[in-house]
Amino acid sequence: MTTTANADRELKARHRALWASGDYPAVAAELIPQLGPVLVEAAGVRSGQRVLDVAAGSGNAAVPAAATGADVTASDLTPELFDAGRRIAAEQDVDLTWTEADAEALPFPDDGFDVVLSCVGAMFAPRHQAVADELVRVTRPGGTIGLINWTPQGFIGNLFATMAPYAPPPPPGATPPPRWGDEEHVRGLFGDRVVDLEMRRRRVRMANDLDPTGFREYWKRNYGPTIAVYKFNADRPERIADLDRDFLQFLTTWNDGNGWEAEYLLVTARKR
Repeated sequence: MTTTANADRELKARHRALWASGDYPAVAAELIPQLGPVLVEAAGVRSGQRVLDVAAGSGNAAVPAAATGADVTASDLTPELFDAGRRIAAEQDVDLTWTEADAEALPFPDDGFDVVLSCVGAMFAPRHQAVADELVRVTRPGGTIGLINWTPQGFIGNLFATMAPYAPPPPPGATPPPRWGDEEHVRGLFGDRVVDLEMRRRRVRMANDLDPTGFREYWKRNYGPTIAVYKFNADRPERIADLDRDFLQFLTTWNDGNGWEAEYLLVTARKR
């Protein structure tokens, strides 16, 4: 195996471990349960369609897609998240297929799906162009691509900006995840391979009744990227203290008196 292949395998292993840490299914279910149904509706998912959810996590979009009667495959690099997804699907009495898959190298045939979705998932793969190429490849001509991505200017974009000075250096060739929430970046990734590209900025209010300190601890306990940054600084207590301070200041500033809203970019397009 080449050095490059080894490095890529190690990178994927780190990403898998990152999202397996904490409790991402709780974050999806407790803070942003609305987003999956929003994406399914925007993409026009309907009974009988072949649907792929890329970087599906515990099925925030895949489960409501399956509830329409579509034939749904939920794929993710981190299969540790599937057990929670299966429980959610069973509670809602829907059936779907769960498949371990890398968003940058999907194990599915060309033109295999009528609708390809990703709800704040594929945006976290480091090589954006590779992801866009795969999303297009597995969508049939005339099929729909639907995405929800956090924006650079919104809550999650600023959360990552707050953590950036404390985070490990990104891998070579990686692009920051919130760039998927920038309209020009998305246009550049898809180019002329799609038509009817629509991008709308929307907001979701994250449901919780915590104060800023409690919300900081929630992210530290449950959200893989936050856990990874704290782990990276674990042997430097002064850095942890500074990160705690900056994180709390961020959450205090962004609290509008009723909690926190997060901006996202809703993307829909048809493959040419």
